[in-house]
Amino acid sequence: MTTKPPAHPIDGAALLDEVEAFHRRFNVFPTEVAYVAVALWDAHAHLLDCFDSTPRLAFLSPEPGSGKSRALEIVETLVPRPMVAVNASAAALFRSVSGPDGRPTILFDEIDTVFGPKAGDNEELRGFINAGHRRKGVTYRCVGDQQTVTPFPSYTAVAVAGLGSLPDTILDRSIIIRMRRRARNEKIEPFRARLHESEGNDLRERLAAWAEQVREQLTDAWPELPEGITDRPGDVWEPLLAVADAVGGAWPKRAREACASLVKASRSNDKGSIGVRLLTDLRDHVLIGLDKLPTVAILDRLNALEDAPWADLNGKPLDNRRLSKMLSEYMTADIEPIGSRNIRTAGGVLKGFFTKDLEDAWARYCPPAPAATTATPLHPSSEPLNL
Repeated sequence: MTTKPPAHPIDGAALLDEVEAFHRRFNVFPTEVAYVAVALWDAHAHLLDCFDSTPRLAFLSPEPGSGKSRALEIVETLVPRPMVAVNASAAALFRSVSGPDGRPTILFDEIDTVFGPKAGDNEELRGFINAGHRRKGVTYRCVGDQQTVTPFPSYTAVAVAGLGSLPDTILDRSIIIRMRRRARNEKIEPFRARLHESEGNDLRERLAAWAEQVREQLTDAWPELPEGITDRPGDVWEPLLAVADAVGGAWPKRAREACASLVKASRSNDKGSIGVRLLTDLRDHVLIGLDKLPTVAILDRLNALEDAPWADLNGKPLDNRRLSKMLSEYMTADIEPIGSRNIRTAGGVLKGFFTKDLEDAWARYCPPAPAATTATPLHPSSEPLNL
């Protein structure tokens, strides 16, 4: 059922200030920009049909007792048709999204029990969450005695909370709030559902009324993204920035500051694939200042790196065969697979890799290089090679 526009215009900036203040009463977020992002996410959930995509909101932490579930509990009071989905199957979820009662806002607590190391891959649920990020996202299932292939709409707002991390395909569609345990000097008001849930629900009703007030305006909105925010991060943040612009006041500026800060934080926490890690370590620690290096020396340097996976890949150190296979998946500037070539050394001809063959892959896949780096010394047991 659609909420009627309010008889008198609602001050969106003042209303979102109240939403933020409501979170602050019960949640301690790790940064100030997290409050901005979460309040905007609450508001955007009332306006999904105005956008091409909806970001997932992820409250994650390394340890229990960090306020993740409480944060999700507060969100539940503010978003339209909340559906708490602990242990819900993918089939139940996509049928709920396409059901007659209207699109729910799905809230997953303890998401680590769904995607954690002991939970299996849960590809069906992962596929549903990924597909529902886009407005045109659907889930296909065979229905009826004739097993007719039927599309079910999947587009809906999803917020999750859990320990550890999430599959990469969900992480890069998410606004990530990395929660911490409260310090002794960080005080919050105890949340009591019988006392405070109605306060959140009142804010929810006012958000819904405000959403009707600005729905037409937001349907054609194309907010300006902060410099450097493109591709998937741009898709993630575009709805929240559009909401901030419609709200007005200090929110457009605060939203862009939050966007830049949280995207930067997510990139710094993103280790990338094992292939990108290999390329980055070769650039920053192995081949720096060199135009070529024999494979034996490359392996020695990689396996000597501290806090790197190369000395123990499934119980074995990185070897020549796996190094060659991993690098061959990337291309040189001449659109040839990166491969080893002959290198003439004082001791004869050895197979190795040339820096120029890797430069195109570095530019395309690796994060920006550190301002200044030095090569990692060879393992003490190895002799330098005279090239």
